[in-house]
Amino acid sequence: MTTAASPQVRQVRVVGHDVRVSVRPAVREPGTEPGIPLLLCNGIGASLDLLQPFVDEVDPRIEVISFDVPGVGGSPDPLVPYNFAALAWFVGKLLDRLGHDTYDVLGISWGGGLAQQLAFHNPRRCRRLVLVSTATGSLMVPASPRVLRKMVTPKRYRDPDYAVRVAAELYGGRLREDPARVRELMHDRSRVGSRRGYLLQLLAGAGWSSLPALPFLRQETLVLAGLDDPIIPLVNARIMQRLIPRARLRVYDDGHLGLVTSADTLGPEVSRFLLRNEERVSPSGA
Repeated sequence: MTTAASPQVRQVRVVGHDVRVSVRPAVREPGTEPGIPLLLCNGIGASLDLLQPFVDEVDPRIEVISFDVPGVGGSPDPLVPYNFAALAWFVGKLLDRLGHDTYDVLGISWGGGLAQQLAFHNPRRCRRLVLVSTATGSLMVPASPRVLRKMVTPKRYRDPDYAVRVAAELYGGRLREDPARVRELMHDRSRVGSRRGYLLQLLAGAGWSSLPALPFLRQETLVLAGLDDPIIPLVNARIMQRLIPRARLRVYDDGHLGLVTSADTLGPEVSRFLLRNEERVSPSGA
């Protein structure tokens, strides 16, 4: 198999704001056209580093772009609060700076809301959509109150011992039997943003829901959901699959962080979804 290129991490200036961005260049055969990049939208409070195990399993022919939301990881706090619509506009400008007119997008958890907003906001630019461990915002089947109480604080990103203690109850899946692994995933490489940045992420999704608009999504969509996800109950993925016209559902035997704890399985599966029909028909159908 072709060896993947090393990610290039740098600060990119977008409409007056610095954003930490990682780009893993695609490895293409000589004489072939460049493919469509995959944009990753991470979960709440998580820096781009968390998804590196997944990036390592994505086919080398796919360029992978990830970034730290303002106020998270290595991106400074935003000057003003934002919502998903404003952030989708901002991410569009980021992709302009990187030289990409068309892209695929994968969103996990909170980032799945942003990914859906990007698909609504830029239907001609966003070709395919991958939604992982995510739901429809305020109109969804919620987690238990005990789980939700642990989600409103960034403590699991700041305290490795606390993260290990709550990993089984919060993330489920493989972390039930090996909760200590969360220390490696969330603390050995990840960068912690500010408390204000975390709060602004929470507020960005307040009152937002994609539920009424899902039947109008035009993108071909892959919905990935874990059998044991305490944060996003599986029924939410089934609802999304039924409402999105061109969606298919894949349920995997893992939990909320299955994208990284089962990266060896899900990375190739996402790659096959994105590389199918290499002629790359544009989202507009042109």
